[in-house]
Amino acid sequence: IGVGLVGFGLFFLLFGMLLYFDSVLLAFGNILFLSGLVFIIGFKRTFTFFFQRPKMKGTSFFLGGVIIVLMRWPLLGMLLEAYGFISLFR
Repeated sequence: IGVGLVGFGLFFLLFGMLLYFDSVLLAFGNILFLSGLVFIIGFKRTFTFFFQRPKMKGTSFFLGGVIIVLMRWPLLGMLLEAYGFISLFR
């Protein structure tokens, strides 16, 4: 279930970007991606991954970008998410 949710989340994110940053598709993709991540590695491990002390900057940018996308500012939100994603996984 988790891999399917992550896959659909990435599909909706890509499709939302192809349709000129459609905020509904991007928001749906973010929600599916994060819920799929929770299903794959579990709630506790997801929480500990995102809220480690050295990764707080990346987490704040990533989750802030998700919130900005949900508030229907998709371009700014995706830029914040991209920076947070790069900062989290480097």
